[in-house]
Amino acid sequence: MSYLPLFSHIYIEDKAKDYPLTEKILTRFPKAQSIAINTYKEVFNRRRQRWIDQRHALKLILAVREDSFLYPGSSFVPNFEHASFFYTTPALNCLYGCEYCYLQGMFPSANLVLFVNDDDFISAAQDKLKNHEASYLCISYDTDLLALEDLFGYCEKYIEFARTNPKVTLEIRTKSANIAALKSITPAQNVILAWTISPESVVSRYEHKTPKLQARLEAIQKAIQSGWRVRLCIDPILRITNWREIYAELIDETFNYLTPHQINDISVGVFRIPSGYLHAMRDTNPTSPIVTYPYTAKNQCASYPNEEREEMIKAVSDDLKKYLSEDKICPVPWQL
Repeated sequence: MSYLPLFSHIYIEDKAKDYPLTEKILTRFPKAQSIAINTYKEVFNRRRQRWIDQRHALKLILAVREDSFLYPGSSFVPNFEHASFFYTTPALNCLYGCEYCYLQGMFPSANLVLFVNDDDFISAAQDKLKNHEASYLCISYDTDLLALEDLFGYCEKYIEFARTNPKVTLEIRTKSANIAALKSITPAQNVILAWTISPESVVSRYEHKTPKLQARLEAIQKAIQSGWRVRLCIDPILRITNWREIYAELIDETFNYLTPHQINDISVGVFRIPSGYLHAMRDTNPTSPIVTYPYTAKNQCASYPNEEREEMIKAVSDDLKKYLSEDKICPVPWQL
């Protein structure tokens, strides 16, 4: 599809070359130069890589994940009152280039890694979660899987997994407008499509290569009309000039387009990040006003001071109450 980059080079682990997904991807990019490697880490973990330069010409790395298919959920993200909270990483890095994204501090490379042994991920989730009464599984935190769905097909696989595992609540977080990729899939009621929405001024200045707000709202409307459960995420709120008015306008614009009662819920959170990631991001992108903002740091975490955080959460939550009942508004329970 046109939103996918035309990868000039595809690195392929020796053990990944015979997987059906590898063949599918290579067929999709017949002009790409294929390069055999022993392990994705020899490319992805190289020292002195230039993240900003790589963003403009992403390379694709096809690999096999051999362990660590499921991780405990992070305290930086909401679990929506699920005691058993997990996430998985079938891909590393994202097609998009949001300036505030922690991935640029977490990984040494901007290149995209896709793990082609998709059945192993599903089997690991099946084994891990079968003994839990109820669990919450997020599959799209270290990437945007819906944006990759035409190439990768992971969303469909996990949706079918959730359909046969009713004790699992599956969340697919996205900024993509690619809802057409799910048009042939019957919605499952334990699957939540969670869209991050941001003011258009934030999208155009800081969320590089992402769909415009209006395109996301149109995709959300189509998802709702198709029967999907939809969560909205105003997260992260950024303390930019006139932030209060800008986020109030976002909420009005959103619910002038969408019908409020059709939204499952909405999470609200401010920018927060591990301090080590922020330090790396400042080395990578020293001119970004988001990255260089004088955040408060404590307990190896960086964010706005708690009083500013509480002000931001309250202001956005109060504006949301014009459209949604309080029980549908879910502030991220996080402090320094």
